[in-house]
Amino acid sequence: MRIVFAVCAALLPSTVIPSVAATPAQDGAPASRAPQTREQRLDALFSSLKRERNEKAAERTAARIYDEWNHSGSASIDLMMQWSQKAIEDKKYAVALDFLDQVVTLQPTYAEGWNRRATLHYIMKNYGKSMADIDRTLQLEPRHFGAISGLAQIMADTGRKEQALQAWQRVLDIYPMLRSAQNQVATLSEELAGEGI
Repeated sequence: MRIVFAVCAALLPSTVIPSVAATPAQDGAPASRAPQTREQRLDALFSSLKRERNEKAAERTAARIYDEWNHSGSASIDLMMQWSQKAIEDKKYAVALDFLDQVVTLQPTYAEGWNRRATLHYIMKNYGKSMADIDRTLQLEPRHFGAISGLAQIMADTGRKEQALQAWQRVLDIYPMLRSAQNQVATLSEELAGEGI
């Protein structure tokens, strides 16, 4: 079964996210641009993601959301996240875990640090630890469709199809055009219907 999980976040193409919004001109002066907060940018992106009906456009919006999530606001944390991703790619899981333990200790409000560690625990088949980190991720960012996808995958892998279906449906509430979630909902719905006969 294909793992739809946030470890792919670092592989998504980065796109430029507008960080400013136009403000009206005053006294004939040219319009100035006021910066948006990260939360405002994310709110706008999630609103767009929910409305988007073109799969490719939705993917681009999701990539922009991941780009926002990946920036911690700390150069040191961002560097440790890059090192952890490289270690994961090289299958040096203990090294990656050391980096991610430092990330969540140094910046416990950074949701993507918890999510990345959840992903690593999943890869290492530490499902309990992965679920604990997913829970923390979702406390910090309830719309984290990557973390919810990870939860759905764990539920499926451990034979809890109804919970997996509920999690995939939750993903689709946030990201309706996510093809892998659509496929999982269809497959699990058919399997559960067949078991009910």
